[in-house]
Amino acid sequence: MTTESPRWFKSSYSNNGGSCVEWAPAQASATGIVPVRDSKDPRGPVLDIPAHAFTAFVAGVKTGDLRTA
Repeated sequence: MTTESPRWFKSSYSNNGGSCVEWAPAQASATGIVPVRDSKDPRGPVLDIPAHAFTAFVAGVKTGDLRTA
């Protein structure tokens, strides 16, 4: 991981009451890991997701291929 603090981005849909996540795309470019955190708790835990898994997740959301149990 790089030593500088990541620049976090929030979804453009975040005005829905604040239930959103933030991600740091520059970290993904530099490390192959996409850091993701809860926008309501920026000092809380960060999930480090492999870039290929994050890409597949976003593609599934866009195509509607994700199903609930």
